[in-house]
Amino acid sequence: MTREHRWTIALPPDLARVAQLSKEINVSENIAKILIHRGIDSYGKARDYFRPTFGLLHDPYLMDGMERAVGRILEALDHQEKLLIFGDYDVDGTNGAAMLYLYFRHLGVSPLNIIYHIPDRIKEGYGISKYGIDRAKEFGASLMIAVDCGITAFEQAKYARAQGIDVIICDHHEPGEELPEAYAVLDPLKPGDNYPFKQLCGCGVAFKFMQALARRRGEEGSVYPFVDFVTLATTADIVPLIDENRTLVKIGLDQINTNPRPGLKALIESSGLTLGKVTSGQIVFVIAPRNNAVGRLGDAMRAVQLLTCEDSDAAFSLARVLEDENRNRRKIDEDTFTHAKELVKNHLDFENDPAIVLHQEQWHPGVIGIVASRLVEEYYRPTIMLTTVNGIARGSARSVAGFDIYQALKRVEDKLLQFGGHKYAAGLAVDVGRIGEFREAFNEVVRELMTEELLVREIVIDVEIGLNELTPRFRRIVREFAPFGPQNQRPVFLARNVEVSGSPRIVGKNHLRFKVRQDGKVFDAIGFHLGERKDRLQQRIDLVFSVDETEMYPGGGDGDTFPQLKVKDFRETAT
Repeated sequence: MTREHRWTIALPPDLARVAQLSKEINVSENIAKILIHRGIDSYGKARDYFRPTFGLLHDPYLMDGMERAVGRILEALDHQEKLLIFGDYDVDGTNGAAMLYLYFRHLGVSPLNIIYHIPDRIKEGYGISKYGIDRAKEFGASLMIAVDCGITAFEQAKYARAQGIDVIICDHHEPGEELPEAYAVLDPLKPGDNYPFKQLCGCGVAFKFMQALARRRGEEGSVYPFVDFVTLATTADIVPLIDENRTLVKIGLDQINTNPRPGLKALIESSGLTLGKVTSGQIVFVIAPRNNAVGRLGDAMRAVQLLTCEDSDAAFSLARVLEDENRNRRKIDEDTFTHAKELVKNHLDFENDPAIVLHQEQWHPGVIGIVASRLVEEYYRPTIMLTTVNGIARGSARSVAGFDIYQALKRVEDKLLQFGGHKYAAGLAVDVGRIGEFREAFNEVVRELMTEELLVREIVIDVEIGLNELTPRFRRIVREFAPFGPQNQRPVFLARNVEVSGSPRIVGKNHLRFKVRQDGKVFDAIGFHLGERKDRLQQRIDLVFSVDETEMYPGGGDGDTFPQLKVKDFRETAT
């Protein structure tokens, strides 16, 4: 479907500040404007932004509960207690579990004294499970560390305590009004927690736990080699790439590209990526889906096995398993997406229903979150996909920019059996007999909270430029803004009165490719999924785009890269 956009040009910063920063760090004024938009308004901040170090990380002991958590794990290490690491089944949870497992092994914990457990998505569901606690009890564990889950595990924490098992929770999801009665709860979103950065992923919280423990032992640097796990989890979990997250991901990407672990190296090679050139975008769209696939369609423990594998041959065999499962996942994903679109077309009226709420008992629970995200992209409406698991409707919620779906669900929690998550993504469970009631109530809340403006995709434009400004040095500096992700997106530019040169054509599935010219400068341009707008290209257009490099330029030699404009939108130039 044709996607309409509203263009929002970022407010220009104070010109004196722009001129000062431009001079201080020797960049153009437009580069300085983009930096100031991102809160980078001094030489020191620019240095930390472009060249972050581990020294920028916050004191882990500022996180509430950290002293208690570290004290307990030191006791466990001193007495050689048995440990169970419990991780969620997505990239965040599996990487967090793998990281903690390898770190404690690095500290000398015997493999006979530590195991990990990832719940079965269908049999155990989301979060700390009774089965996982029973497994800890059977193993003889007296301490369980939960990663990327647990902040709402009230009954599970009580059950674990009754079994003689202490629980340390490392989570980043929204807490309820009360906290579980765990031994220690680490979550920067806890009420009253003074940790200065609130947007870590679950693996990131676990890394802070490791950092605190290492600092207490006088060996903080020993945790730094584990930053690659945090990089994968942070990027895949779509948390903001600012502050600590950006520091960890930027450093971690360098490590991944220069010295990857055997498991990750096998995953990179089996997925067709080029080692040394792995980006945050490729983690999101290539690596993460393969990591997630084994948990969506079966046993997510296989992802941890790969991430902790130290033998190259075994790692490659495991990576092929992830590759095969991801191929199966894509087929189920596509079939479910097609079915969901048919339901939307035949049963939804967007004049009266501002949200999409769909339920089919046969849908695979492992793909409905992905499909919900695809429906948001297709129709740009808050979307909930539900399937039936053990007689209960369970599913995933995804939202549009600016709409807090977690708060919307909170408004109708009397219709739910449980829910939890973030502003833009959540999980939920509903009594099958109350789905209609829930759908009606949820639509009513969305109708009340949603504005017409939020239902139109927004493109935020950093600066207006001329194509002659896109010099090699300008483009090199823009590349240094990476890693790109939420709140640190690739800079977006507006060029007015650009001439369309040559004959536009459709490439790939539905991509629009053409050339643009301005002031003697010619650039290759491509608009992904904009093929249906080919006939709307006029000779003179206003172009919204980002700048990238491509090796797929006609006539280019092997390994050559060329600038390419990634088109986000265009309009006929006003006369």
